[in-house]
Amino acid sequence: MAEQVDLTTIPISPDGGNKPEGTSNETAEDGKPVTVFHDKDNFNVKHPLSSRWTLWFTKPASGKGDNWNDLLKEVITFESVEEFWGVYNNIAPVSELALKSDYHLFKEGVRPEWEDPQNKHGGKWSFQFKDKRSVNIDELWLHTMLAAIGETLEDEEDGEVMGVVVNVRKAFYRIGVWTRTTGRHIPGRGDGDIAGGKGRSAEKGKEILMAIGRRFKGVLKLPPNEMLEFSGHTDSAHSGSTRAKAKMVV
Repeated sequence: MAEQVDLTTIPISPDGGNKPEGTSNETAEDGKPVTVFHDKDNFNVKHPLSSRWTLWFTKPASGKGDNWNDLLKEVITFESVEEFWGVYNNIAPVSELALKSDYHLFKEGVRPEWEDPQNKHGGKWSFQFKDKRSVNIDELWLHTMLAAIGETLEDEEDGEVMGVVVNVRKAFYRIGVWTRTTGRHIPGRGDGDIAGGKGRSAEKGKEILMAIGRRFKGVLKLPPNEMLEFSGHTDSAHSGSTRAKAKMVV
């Protein structure tokens, strides 16, 4: 899975590539704009994303001696809507992954690890779906990825969302959104570095994270009585578990 694939050779549209009825038969040779929805093979217009994103995969450990870095694999980096669908249509859905597998979709240059410099001061919103048979995990993960790459989980100036993760475990599925901070500004960041929380009050930082949590809860279609929890990566590391005591809930 680590090999880069030629995205011009694979299905590009959300449903695998059938051209919608009533669309044009123009091709790139006409010199006219042709989107993926006009011609899935000969389109000449791409819709760029605001950021470049990298998909990662964690394969299940084969034994206790496995190193995390050997299990974590970088799959591919993309920068357009069309490339996203090309990748999505050519990887296994979450529901078919082996136990102890993970998908991670992070902004380019950020490794999906607590220790990464851009993650170490941050945390995550997460929810566990314990009744695995009753949840459409593939749909929820797709909507989570679309919210991330569409950058609808936060406002443009917030600069908090680092990536999204789905974990496949024996007793549950878990989906999470990783943030750059825990609501406090990052020590040592330069003046005016809003993405590091510089110049924000603790109240403003918490407000931004709570807003992300509420939007994420909507993406997951959780009812009001189900609580989405936020915890810091440092707290998780100290507890020796991804289930650290929640700092915030929505």
